[in-house]
Amino acid sequence: MADVHNAQQRQFNMRRIRGKDTKPEMAIRRGLHSLGFRYRLHARALPGRPDLVFSRYRAVILVHGCFWHGHQCPLFRLPSTRTEFWQSKIESNRQRDAKVHAALLAEGWRVLVVWECSLKGTSKLPLKVLLDTAADFVKGGEAEKIIEGVFNAPKSVELDIKSE
Repeated sequence: MADVHNAQQRQFNMRRIRGKDTKPEMAIRRGLHSLGFRYRLHARALPGRPDLVFSRYRAVILVHGCFWHGHQCPLFRLPSTRTEFWQSKIESNRQRDAKVHAALLAEGWRVLVVWECSLKGTSKLPLKVLLDTAADFVKGGEAEKIIEGVFNAPKSVELDIKSE
């Protein structure tokens, strides 16, 4: 199927996609701030520049978009145009995610990954539950945790990417 936008419109749309201050990230930031947590944003000194850094607790939160990070959930769908490009792009994102995750753990940081599907779509969690889970992680002692939406895995997976 051909792209519905011309090259200039597609380029304009792609430039507007944010890497920081996304809606899921902002919801988590506002919620944790209202619970009394203070944090740094996108600390350059840490591998992968985590979205939220809680130095006092040696914990970081990474907020992953389901499309860009290739999450196997209802929000992810491999585009039907330029599939080889997108498959390669998403695969490299997942490999980088795995390296960043391992590097943070190796440096003694505790890592929480929050997937976009936990905040959006039919599989989303209640915001209070998500924030309480994140707050418990930050204060607790777990080394790593993942928060994702509640869904049944799709029967056919469009992209089979292995994470290391």
